[in-house]
Amino acid sequence: MLEHVRQTDPDVYALIKAEHHRQADGLELIASENFVSEAVLETVGTVLTNKYAEGYPGKRYYGGCRYYDDIERLGIARAKKLFGAEHANLQPHSGASANFAVYTAVMKPGETVLAMRLDHGGHLTHGSPVNFSGRMYNVVAYGVRESDQRIDYDEVERLAHQHKPRMIVAGASAYPRTLDFPRFASIAKAVGAVLFVDMAHIAGLVAAGEHPSPVPHADYVTTTTHKTLRGPRGGMILCRESLAKTLDSRVFPGAQGGPLMHVVAAKAVCLQEALTPAFAEYQRQIVKNARALAQGLLAQGVKLTTGGTDNHLMLIDLRGTGVTGNVLEDALGEADITVNKNMVPYDPEKPATTSGVRVGTPAVTTRGMGEAEMSAIADLIARVLRAPTDAASLAAVRADVRALAARFPLYARLVAALG
Repeated sequence: MLEHVRQTDPDVYALIKAEHHRQADGLELIASENFVSEAVLETVGTVLTNKYAEGYPGKRYYGGCRYYDDIERLGIARAKKLFGAEHANLQPHSGASANFAVYTAVMKPGETVLAMRLDHGGHLTHGSPVNFSGRMYNVVAYGVRESDQRIDYDEVERLAHQHKPRMIVAGASAYPRTLDFPRFASIAKAVGAVLFVDMAHIAGLVAAGEHPSPVPHADYVTTTTHKTLRGPRGGMILCRESLAKTLDSRVFPGAQGGPLMHVVAAKAVCLQEALTPAFAEYQRQIVKNARALAQGLLAQGVKLTTGGTDNHLMLIDLRGTGVTGNVLEDALGEADITVNKNMVPYDPEKPATTSGVRVGTPAVTTRGMGEAEMSAIADLIARVLRAPTDAASLAAVRADVRALAARFPLYARLVAALG
């Protein structure tokens, strides 16, 4: 396993080996990360990486693409079937590039977009001033109520009528509650706006019916394929057939050149996996685990924004604890628990510090953990929160983390081969 890498570049091999063990020995709780199946892992490492395939099936700019056409058509058909979409584009290299394609398909520079504030749970590409979305367009931001940290749909409606945006963006990267797509659609229709939903975080839940689907309500829907969908790192766009020609042209040649066909093939594999009953059960367990983890944290006296979760993630609110998000992220990391610091709504701290930590259950659910393990993880997090600078306490938690992880092997065959 990886014998050629070991012989050719022992430095890189050693780092790959170390990362294998980091993933296997610890607990991955970053809500936007997951572990792909061995089938997806194998596909990404195939000879499909060797070919340029600029263009689309049947309309390539290079010869020798007949098998790539078949692969891409297969993935498109599976995406349309899984989500009930009229059109699918599997070529975006990432969620951000998928979002860029939608913006440029709909809007001219300087036009107005209504989207969720990043510090209230939105995404960088939803209008942050440091991102293309905030630099190219006039962004009006909506957020959540301070009282309950829920999206204020009345505010969304008021802002839409006041500013008449060309497009409304729905979707979030750190919002633990169900999104009301019919309400967003109603608001968009009332002001003549295009509705664009970024479902990157919840795509797997949508596919399994664990979250309402935006597809019947939105003009455009984007997603990554590597979060709850449990596929390779990449992006995907769904839209109405009438919008397909313009949308596709904004992906290629508008935003990128040749697609990464080994990744497109791996997307097709993950979409096939997502069409199975086992995947639907996996998504149900993600939600069960998230609720169990939230309940466990609340029982330990840990505060959560909105008081819990409806989906796969939750936000720990550290205000009043004397511990900041960056400190807790580092302390949990010392205990082999991987999370990310995250701003909470109305956060008094800077983005590099934050008053929160985002926690999610997709990756630990992939490993086979259930509600009982979520209670144990809640206890481990609380122990670190109570003593984030106590080396002995962190070492004790790390030992318990590794004992828990060992009960749920990750890529056991690969780790054994690496040694």
